Amino acid sequence: MSEAPTARASASAIELPLADPLVAPVSAPPRAALPSNAALTRDFMELSFALESGRPLPRFTRFEGPITVSLTGKVHPVAPRELDRLVARLRHEANIPISVGASATDHINVEFLPKSEMKRQVPNAACFVVPGVSNWQDYLANRRTARTDWTQLARRERMTVFVPSDSTPQEVRDCLHEEVSQALGPVNDLYRLPDTVWNDDNFHTTLTRYDMTILRAYYAPQIWSGMSQPEVLAAMPRVLAQVNPAGGPVKALHENPTPAAYVRAINRALGGVSSLGARKAAAREAIAISASQGWTDTRAAFGWFVLGRLELPTSPAAATNAFINAGTIYRRIPGAGIQAAHVDMQLAAYALSSGRAQDAIQLVNRSLSAALNGENAALMATLYMIRAEAYDQLGNIAQARQARLDMAQWARYGFGSDAAVRRRASEVAALADAGARTN
Repeated sequence: MSEAPTARASASAIELPLADPLVAPVSAPPRAALPSNAALTRDFMELSFALESGRPLPRFTRFEGPITVSLTGKVHPVAPRELDRLVARLRHEANIPISVGASATDHINVEFLPKSEMKRQVPNAACFVVPGVSNWQDYLANRRTARTDWTQLARRERMTVFVPSDSTPQEVRDCLHEEVSQALGPVNDLYRLPDTVWNDDNFHTTLTRYDMTILRAYYAPQIWSGMSQPEVLAAMPRVLAQVNPAGGPVKALHENPTPAAYVRAINRALGGVSSLGARKAAAREAIAISASQGWTDTRAAFGWFVLGRLELPTSPAAATNAFINAGTIYRRIPGAGIQAAHVDMQLAAYALSSGRAQDAIQLVNRSLSAALNGENAALMATLYMIRAEAYDQLGNIAQARQARLDMAQWARYGFGSDAAVRRRASEVAALADAGARTN
């Protein structure tokens, strides 16, 4: 969605009483099938022994013993509840001995500070985790030193997660899930993984069953801080026999690395510095690399998705073709339902703007379950807004109102304020206006 809002916005979408922004409807985490233990071993080793930059890590590290995590700074109102939920899941699903503490001296400190301050120092990070420091000033004094270098760690003793205090509730929750999990476990992201927060495509925003399985393996008694890569690899059959007994034996690992050229192409396509034409060319380069590698996983789809987003402002037909290609691949991949839902949202928005209200409704209906399972409030609210406008186009006022009632459960948690909800409602209304003019 990229169309500018018009003066008309659905009044009923704006005037409905919106749900408390501190409380989002919650669904049980989906029980997606896990990969084989051979695949889990390959993933575990790649996630654990390299940084996102590609730098290798010389040893395995984790916290040893009970862990406490605290909130400091200008704590967002939603954070205590979301941290409690996260800690409960980590204890139950990953068997990690973690609890909520009360001060910055805890093992993991989550510090909230203004987004503007964070952007001045780290422009490209929405939120991030740093080893070896206890607060923001400590980080500024020791950044780019051995103390904050992941490769120098012997074991994890103190981590600080930095989160913007002026984020939406959903953004706060998402930062807690990704950054606290990386403080505890993997610090690498892999573009090829479909069902995880540890993927730079940023589709999954809450920890999945796959993530909890990796974290459970991280804290298995058969491995510990200081072990080398061969030592951890040798222990993985015993670890995964305990953690995932249905996963079968750990046989020969099939390597499937992502070439640096693909990562560079995706980064250029996503970056805002180059011209739009250069960014489109970079997305096409990523697509070509995927084809040359014979990939059928999320890497093959993501290039198409990025290209679709880039084509939207100037070539809706090309964007639609790119989204269709992305969605076709995503729907074949177990665990990629949330990715396919994002694609369907884009296609539904285009259908609405083209006057194809029934197509828009069908696309929304197909994507709602995955968006719900992913607890993605912003996506849920947007889908319901599209559904409401589509039913308006069809003259079905009762269904349109019900869609807006459904939207109201999610909107403020996802977008953060009434004003932000109105802006998104106006954007969707603009699509509906364009669609009405085509009929």
